[in-house]
Amino acid sequence: MNKAQAAAFYARLAATNPAPTTELAYASPFQLLIAVILSAQATDVGVNKATARLFPVAPTPEAMLALGEAALADYIKTIGLFRTKARNIIATCRLLVERHGGAVPEERAALEALPGVGRKTANVVLNTAFGLPTIAVDTHIFRVGNRTGLAPGKTPLAVEQKLLKVTPAHFAKDAHHWLILHGRYVCKARQPECGRCVVADLCHYKGKAA
Repeated sequence: MNKAQAAAFYARLAATNPAPTTELAYASPFQLLIAVILSAQATDVGVNKATARLFPVAPTPEAMLALGEAALADYIKTIGLFRTKARNIIATCRLLVERHGGAVPEERAALEALPGVGRKTANVVLNTAFGLPTIAVDTHIFRVGNRTGLAPGKTPLAVEQKLLKVTPAHFAKDAHHWLILHGRYVCKARQPECGRCVVADLCHYKGKAA
């Protein structure tokens, strides 16, 4: 897909959802960071159910540390890999307090140095909490990028790099949200709903459903 087609692609997504945002529930950059860590191999709905109980009790890194790994694990036990995530979250909270005064850093390198935080998680936090034009490539965005021809690539990093090149600057801040929501609700993995897709005529997918 060339830049003109990509611009039209985003313009249509923007028209249907002018102010997209994450479906994770959070009230601070710290809470967003924890929610994104928990969302790996889990649904946003499942994460929100767990954090609705967790965040009132432990809304800050200091409070999460005081809660402790065992109690944290009990709050998030409905989420996949909860023991590993509890261990990483406690370690991350300790580093946030010791190295960053309890604040979530706004730099990629500092974020990726936190346990349980990879490039995708860092991109989500940088974009959603701090408004930077990053694009976090999850399974939905990887699928949309390849299937539509917007940004084909064999790895999430390759797709991310192509998206950054082809996405017009004025759409860059919201691109992540438009693409993930499109992949989640329209360009689904098994049965894409091409009949109600606003970018169907721009899409390069050969197996379009009626």
